Amino acid sequence: MSDDRSLPRTERLRSLGAVRRLFESGESGFVFPFRYVWFAEADSVPSVEVLFSVPKKFHKRANRRNLLRRRTKEAYRLQKGIVRCGAPVNLDLALIYSSKEALPYKTIAHAVRRILETIAERL
Repeated sequence: MSDDRSLPRTERLRSLGAVRRLFESGESGFVFPFRYVWFAEADSVPSVEVLFSVPKKFHKRANRRNLLRRRTKEAYRLQKGIVRCGAPVNLDLALIYSSKEALPYKTIAHAVRRILETIAERL
């Protein structure tokens, strides 16, 4: 009964080995306010796993970090179809919020869309 727009646990990047591989050999870029890192490999069973991060360095208070993480997750959840329709690959993606201001949802959603479109073009 999983909806296409849900974000189940299986779509979250949480394996330590996968995270290490992502940051060691992945490609990165920057679309304000996100730094993003992605790693793709061809596979017969395509999957997309994503990691969301809001560093404590810029936002000391947990409630602010949680708010920004929620906004990012929501923006990704609603637009993840952009990277789904493409070549059958295993895609790991990390979205790292790197602005000192808490930006509105609309700005975050636009940035996430641009990141996903950029990655979809490269696949």
